[in-house]
Amino acid sequence: MKSPATFIAAALLALAAQAADAPAAPKIDLAKGEASYAAVCAACHAADGNSTVPAQPKLAQQHPEYLVKQMLDFKSGARENAIMKGFAAATSEEDVRNIAAWLAKQQAKPGFAKDKDIVLLGEHIYRGGIPDRQIPACAGCHSPNGAGIPSQYPRLSGQFAEYTAAQLVQFRDGVRKNNQVMTDVAAKMNDREIKAVSDYIAGLR
Repeated sequence: MKSPATFIAAALLALAAQAADAPAAPKIDLAKGEASYAAVCAACHAADGNSTVPAQPKLAQQHPEYLVKQMLDFKSGARENAIMKGFAAATSEEDVRNIAAWLAKQQAKPGFAKDKDIVLLGEHIYRGGIPDRQIPACAGCHSPNGAGIPSQYPRLSGQFAEYTAAQLVQFRDGVRKNNQVMTDVAAKMNDREIKAVSDYIAGLR
């Protein structure tokens, strides 16, 4: 009978072999990412990723995995946006990864809430959800300060309220279809709740 140590050694060797056969992670070139961003993205999202136009999201300091997924979704049609589909189609996956990595290194500028009459409702939803309608707290996935969880949930802190609200409405109305969890959450929210939580998110830091 083989000893436990023999089994452990064999398992470790098998894992090492699998790791050796795994494809290498794509190399990231931040200089190329910056150049590609300047050529393709800066006109709408600003030179440092801190867009000044509420309809166009801030991208600075966003998790690169999230940005890559969104661009690939635009490319494939999983997320619909005629303007972004054109840019995504003309941008290689290598360029997308370089751009996303460069944007993650940029410092996001803080935003601010505008509507004091509803911001407390927004805070209540963000931090505690709406239990009687099974609406979970946003903080559970996007963290209490809106920083998100890398590779899983995007950074929201400081994002334009107008942009966040538009995305929630698109999820609710079935226009944006590339995240079933968000579709299910937004489907239970009314316009006032969407506006309130979006305004609160804008002031998170």
